Amino acid sequence: MGKISAFESITLDGVMQGPAHPEEDTRDGFRLGGWAAPYADHVLGAKAAEGMSHEGALLFGRRTYEHFFSVWPARAGDGNPFSDKLNRTPKYVLSQTLTEQTELPAARASTPRLPWENSILLSGDPEKALREFKETGPDATVLGSGELVRGLLAWGLLDEMVLIIHPLVLGAGFRIFPDAGPLSELTLVEALPTTTGAIIATYRAA
Repeated sequence: MGKISAFESITLDGVMQGPAHPEEDTRDGFRLGGWAAPYADHVLGAKAAEGMSHEGALLFGRRTYEHFFSVWPARAGDGNPFSDKLNRTPKYVLSQTLTEQTELPAARASTPRLPWENSILLSGDPEKALREFKETGPDATVLGSGELVRGLLAWGLLDEMVLIIHPLVLGAGFRIFPDAGPLSELTLVEALPTTTGAIIATYRAA
């Protein structure tokens, strides 16, 4: 049975939408994107590198997969170890709308859906697909993919969460934990402060 972990940037009020840059995710008129960028430091970089050094797969929802696909394949061979790692790592994509015959927005017209190398589509009923993946698949890390994380929590399939908790309150945006969500008991196994005031907290399912 595989272990599923999530690696997420959030604010104190639980917002995870658009952490990297202003145009990353503007759903519902969100205009506060890029909020995580000022808090990056060597501590966070080392933690991210540690996670990327582990063997295993990446698990995405459709929106995050499409965003990553629009960026990282073009950076292959750029000398950044994250680029080559992301490109060669097996990527599993949970989606009820993607198919392997239609095209991603960033793909050329002749390129089929899921053109990013080592990408595998998980389709059909989401809960069934994720349970089968956990039962038979490799260890996997979720990046972003808020709806996917919510589902994993609701179905009791998420083993670990690494939350980069930023010292700011946005008051708007998609939150990782929904109102009236499921009860999820977690155990803190590590709390690592950064030099910018963010805290990297690792929780495991209790």
